[in-house]
Amino acid sequence: MELLAGYGLAAIVAALLAAFGSAFVRGLTGFGMAILLVPVLALALSPLDAVLLTNFLSVFIGLSEIRRLLRGAERSAWVIIALVALTTPVGLYLLSVTSPALARVVIAFIALSAFLAILLPRRGALDHHPATTGSVGVMSGLMTGYAGMPGPPVVPYYVGRDIPRETAKASMLLIFTCASTTGLVSGAALGVLEATLVLLAVLLFPAVLLGNWLGNKASGRIADRTWRICVGLVLGAAAVAALVKALG
Repeated sequence: MELLAGYGLAAIVAALLAAFGSAFVRGLTGFGMAILLVPVLALALSPLDAVLLTNFLSVFIGLSEIRRLLRGAERSAWVIIALVALTTPVGLYLLSVTSPALARVVIAFIALSAFLAILLPRRGALDHHPATTGSVGVMSGLMTGYAGMPGPPVVPYYVGRDIPRETAKASMLLIFTCASTTGLVSGAALGVLEATLVLLAVLLFPAVLLGNWLGNKASGRIADRTWRICVGLVLGAAAVAALVKALG
Protein backbone atom coordinates (compact mmCIF):
# COMPACT_ATOMS: atom_id res chain seq x y z
CA MET A 1 0.00 0.00 0.00
CA GLU A 2 2.99 2.32 -0.48
CA LEU A 3 1.21 4.20 -3.26
CA LEU A 4 -1.79 4.96 -1.04
CA ALA A 5 0.55 5.93 1.82
CA GLY A 6 1.90 8.69 -0.41
CA TYR A 7 -1.51 10.36 -0.38
CA GLY A 8 -2.52 12.60 2.51
CA LEU A 9 -6.20 13.00 3.36
CA ALA A 10 -6.43 16.26 1.42
CA ALA A 11 -4.86 14.65 -1.65
CA ILE A 12 -7.26 11.71 -1.51
CA VAL A 13 -10.26 14.04 -1.22
CA ALA A 14 -8.94 16.14 -4.13
CA ALA A 15 -8.46 13.00 -6.23
CA LEU A 16 -12.00 11.81 -5.45
CA LEU A 17 -13.48 15.19 -6.36
CA ALA A 18 -11.43 15.31 -9.57
CA ALA A 19 -12.53 11.78 -10.46
CA PHE A 20 -16.17 12.71 -9.85
CA GLY A 21 -15.98 15.97 -11.81
CA SER A 22 -14.08 14.55 -14.77
CA ALA A 23 -16.46 11.58 -14.97
CA PHE A 24 -19.44 13.96 -14.94
CA VAL A 25 -17.93 15.76 -17.95
CA ARG A 26 -17.37 12.37 -19.62
CA GLY A 27 -21.01 11.41 -19.14
CA LEU A 28 -22.20 14.81 -20.34
CA THR A 29 -20.01 15.27 -23.41
CA GLY A 30 -18.63 11.81 -24.24
CA PHE A 31 -15.00 12.72 -23.53
CA GLY A 32 -12.80 14.84 -21.28
CA MET A 33 -12.03 12.56 -18.34
CA ALA A 34 -8.33 12.17 -19.10
CA ILE A 35 -7.89 15.84 -20.03
CA LEU A 36 -9.27 16.96 -16.67
CA LEU A 37 -8.12 14.15 -14.38
CA VAL A 38 -4.48 13.58 -15.35
CA PRO A 39 -3.21 17.06 -14.30
CA VAL A 40 -4.81 16.72 -10.84
CA LEU A 41 -3.50 13.21 -10.24
CA ALA A 42 -0.05 14.31 -11.43
CA LEU A 43 0.16 16.61 -8.39
CA ALA A 44 0.53 13.55 -6.14
CA LEU A 45 1.76 10.92 -8.61
CA SER A 46 4.34 10.90 -11.35
CA PRO A 47 2.90 11.98 -14.73
CA LEU A 48 3.34 8.42 -16.01
CA ASP A 49 1.42 6.91 -13.07
CA ALA A 50 -1.27 9.58 -13.44
CA VAL A 51 -1.79 8.63 -17.09
CA LEU A 52 -1.84 4.90 -16.32
CA LEU A 53 -4.23 5.36 -13.39
CA THR A 54 -6.57 7.37 -15.62
CA ASN A 55 -6.35 4.59 -18.19
CA PHE A 56 -7.48 2.10 -15.55
CA LEU A 57 -10.46 4.27 -14.64
CA SER A 58 -11.34 4.76 -18.31
CA VAL A 59 -11.32 1.01 -18.89
CA PHE A 60 -13.38 0.33 -15.75
CA ILE A 61 -16.12 2.82 -16.67
CA GLY A 62 -16.04 1.77 -20.31
CA LEU A 63 -16.58 -1.87 -19.42
CA SER A 64 -19.49 -0.91 -17.14
CA GLU A 65 -21.41 0.38 -20.18
CA ILE A 66 -19.84 -1.70 -22.94
CA ARG A 67 -23.15 -3.07 -24.22
CA ARG A 68 -24.50 0.40 -24.86
CA LEU A 69 -21.28 1.47 -26.53
CA LEU A 70 -21.17 -1.58 -28.81
CA ARG A 71 -24.81 -1.10 -29.74
CA GLY A 72 -24.58 2.62 -30.47
CA ALA A 73 -21.12 3.09 -31.99
CA GLU A 74 -20.56 3.73 -35.67
CA ARG A 75 -18.64 1.16 -37.71
CA SER A 76 -15.94 3.76 -38.31
CA ALA A 77 -15.04 3.46 -34.62
CA TRP A 78 -13.60 -0.01 -35.23
CA VAL A 79 -11.32 1.27 -37.99
CA ILE A 80 -10.03 3.98 -35.68
CA ILE A 81 -9.59 1.48 -32.82
CA ALA A 82 -7.47 -0.80 -35.01
CA LEU A 83 -5.24 2.10 -36.05
CA VAL A 84 -4.96 3.30 -32.45
CA ALA A 85 -3.70 -0.15 -31.43
CA LEU A 86 -1.07 -0.04 -34.18
CA THR A 87 0.18 3.50 -33.63
CA THR A 88 0.10 3.91 -29.84
CA PRO A 89 3.52 2.23 -29.43
CA VAL A 90 4.88 4.63 -32.06
CA GLY A 91 3.59 7.55 -29.98
CA LEU A 92 5.32 6.16 -26.90
CA TYR A 93 8.57 5.88 -28.85
CA LEU A 94 8.28 9.43 -30.20
CA LEU A 95 7.69 10.70 -26.67
CA SER A 96 10.81 8.90 -25.47
CA VAL A 97 13.00 10.69 -28.03
CA THR A 98 11.35 14.14 -27.81
CA SER A 99 12.37 16.86 -25.39
CA PRO A 100 9.66 17.74 -22.83
CA ALA A 101 9.52 21.34 -24.10
CA LEU A 102 8.86 20.28 -27.68
CA ALA A 103 6.35 17.64 -26.54
CA ARG A 104 4.34 20.28 -24.68
CA VAL A 105 4.25 22.49 -27.79
CA VAL A 106 3.07 19.61 -29.99
CA ILE A 107 0.34 18.64 -27.52
CA ALA A 108 -0.81 22.26 -27.23
CA PHE A 109 -0.96 22.63 -31.01
CA ILE A 110 -3.09 19.49 -31.37
CA ALA A 111 -5.44 20.55 -28.56
CA LEU A 112 -5.85 23.99 -30.16
CA SER A 113 -6.47 22.41 -33.57
CA ALA A 114 -9.23 20.25 -32.09
CA PHE A 115 -10.90 23.31 -30.56
CA LEU A 116 -10.78 25.22 -33.86
CA ALA A 117 -12.12 22.19 -35.75
CA ILE A 118 -15.16 21.97 -33.49
CA LEU A 119 -16.07 25.57 -34.45
CA LEU A 120 -16.39 24.69 -38.14
CA PRO A 121 -19.87 24.18 -39.65
CA ARG A 122 -21.22 20.67 -39.14
CA ARG A 123 -20.60 18.27 -41.98
CA GLY A 124 -23.06 15.75 -43.41
CA ALA A 125 -23.77 12.49 -41.62
CA LEU A 126 -21.98 10.46 -44.31
CA ASP A 127 -19.08 12.86 -44.70
CA HIS A 128 -16.30 10.61 -43.46
CA HIS A 129 -13.92 9.74 -46.27
CA PRO A 130 -11.77 6.65 -45.58
CA ALA A 131 -8.65 8.81 -45.69
CA THR A 132 -10.13 11.10 -43.03
CA THR A 133 -11.09 8.16 -40.83
CA GLY A 134 -7.62 6.68 -41.25
CA SER A 135 -5.84 9.92 -40.37
CA VAL A 136 -8.01 10.30 -37.25
CA GLY A 137 -7.09 6.77 -36.16
CA VAL A 138 -3.37 7.33 -36.70
CA MET A 139 -3.35 10.70 -34.92
CA SER A 140 -5.42 9.34 -32.03
CA GLY A 141 -3.00 6.45 -31.56
CA LEU A 142 -0.01 8.76 -31.64
CA MET A 143 -1.69 11.05 -29.09
CA THR A 144 -2.56 8.07 -26.86
CA GLY A 145 1.09 7.06 -26.71
CA TYR A 146 2.47 10.59 -26.69
CA ALA A 147 0.19 12.23 -24.13
CA GLY A 148 -2.41 9.73 -22.92
CA MET A 149 -5.02 11.82 -24.78
CA PRO A 150 -6.75 10.06 -27.69
CA GLY A 151 -9.53 12.64 -27.80
CA PRO A 152 -8.30 15.70 -29.74
CA PRO A 153 -8.45 14.04 -33.20
CA VAL A 154 -11.56 11.95 -32.42
CA VAL A 155 -13.90 14.55 -30.93
CA PRO A 156 -14.10 16.91 -33.95
CA TYR A 157 -14.49 13.90 -36.25
CA TYR A 158 -17.72 12.78 -34.56
CA VAL A 159 -19.11 15.94 -32.97
CA GLY A 160 -18.45 17.96 -36.11
CA ARG A 161 -20.74 15.75 -38.19
CA ASP A 162 -24.52 15.88 -38.34
CA ILE A 163 -25.13 12.55 -36.61
CA PRO A 164 -27.21 11.69 -33.52
CA ARG A 165 -25.63 12.72 -30.23
CA GLU A 166 -25.76 9.21 -28.79
CA THR A 167 -24.02 7.79 -31.87
CA ALA A 168 -21.23 10.32 -31.49
CA LYS A 169 -20.88 9.68 -27.74
CA ALA A 170 -20.95 5.87 -28.06
CA SER A 171 -18.37 5.94 -30.86
CA MET A 172 -16.01 8.23 -28.95
CA LEU A 173 -16.31 6.35 -25.67
CA LEU A 174 -15.75 2.97 -27.31
CA ILE A 175 -12.58 4.32 -28.93
CA PHE A 176 -11.37 5.83 -25.65
CA THR A 177 -12.00 2.59 -23.75
CA CYS A 178 -9.99 0.60 -26.28
CA ALA A 179 -7.28 3.28 -26.43
CA SER A 180 -6.92 3.15 -22.65
CA THR A 181 -6.64 -0.63 -22.82
CA THR A 182 -3.89 -0.26 -25.41
CA GLY A 183 -2.13 2.23 -23.14
CA LEU A 184 -2.20 -0.23 -20.23
CA VAL A 185 -0.91 -3.06 -22.40
CA SER A 186 1.89 -0.83 -23.66
CA GLY A 187 2.73 0.21 -20.10
CA ALA A 188 2.90 -3.43 -19.01
CA ALA A 189 5.09 -4.30 -21.99
CA LEU A 190 7.47 -1.48 -21.10
CA GLY A 191 7.57 -2.60 -17.47
CA VAL A 192 6.24 0.70 -16.08
CA LEU A 193 2.80 -0.48 -14.93
CA GLU A 194 2.64 -0.74 -11.12
CA ALA A 195 0.16 -3.25 -9.69
CA THR A 196 -0.65 -0.88 -6.82
CA LEU A 197 -2.25 1.49 -9.31
CA VAL A 198 -5.15 -0.96 -9.50
CA LEU A 199 -5.82 -0.41 -5.78
CA LEU A 200 -6.02 3.34 -6.21
CA ALA A 201 -8.22 2.91 -9.28
CA VAL A 202 -10.64 0.77 -7.23
CA LEU A 203 -10.67 3.48 -4.55
CA LEU A 204 -11.56 6.21 -7.06
CA PHE A 205 -13.95 4.19 -9.23
CA PRO A 206 -17.15 4.74 -7.16
CA ALA A 207 -16.71 8.51 -7.64
CA VAL A 208 -16.20 7.95 -11.38
CA LEU A 209 -19.27 5.73 -11.58
CA LEU A 210 -21.46 8.30 -9.81
CA GLY A 211 -20.14 11.25 -11.80
CA ASN A 212 -20.57 9.46 -15.11
CA TRP A 213 -24.17 8.45 -14.22
CA LEU A 214 -25.11 12.02 -13.33
CA GLY A 215 -23.42 13.33 -16.46
CA ASN A 216 -25.39 10.93 -18.64
CA LYS A 217 -28.64 12.02 -16.99
CA ALA A 218 -27.79 15.68 -17.55
CA SER A 219 -26.86 15.00 -21.18
CA GLY A 220 -30.30 13.53 -21.84
CA ARG A 221 -32.00 16.69 -20.57
CA ILE A 222 -30.19 19.35 -22.61
CA ALA A 223 -30.70 20.37 -26.22
CA ASP A 224 -28.29 19.23 -28.92
CA ARG A 225 -26.97 22.76 -29.44
CA THR A 226 -26.26 23.14 -25.72
CA TRP A 227 -24.47 19.79 -25.72
CA ARG A 228 -22.23 20.88 -28.59
CA ILE A 229 -21.46 24.15 -26.78
CA CYS A 230 -20.42 22.11 -23.71
CA VAL A 231 -18.12 20.02 -25.91
CA GLY A 232 -16.57 23.18 -27.35
CA LEU A 233 -16.03 24.68 -23.90
CA VAL A 234 -14.25 21.58 -22.62
CA LEU A 235 -12.04 21.45 -25.71
CA GLY A 236 -11.33 25.17 -25.40
CA ALA A 237 -10.35 24.84 -21.75
CA ALA A 238 -8.06 21.93 -22.61
CA ALA A 239 -6.44 23.96 -25.40
CA VAL A 240 -5.85 26.95 -23.09
CA ALA A 241 -4.38 24.72 -20.38
CA ALA A 242 -2.08 23.02 -22.89
CA LEU A 243 -0.91 26.38 -24.26
CA VAL A 244 -0.23 27.75 -20.78
CA LYS A 245 1.80 24.66 -19.93
CA ALA A 246 3.73 24.89 -23.20
CA LEU A 247 4.50 28.60 -22.80
CA GLY A 248 5.37 28.13 -19.13
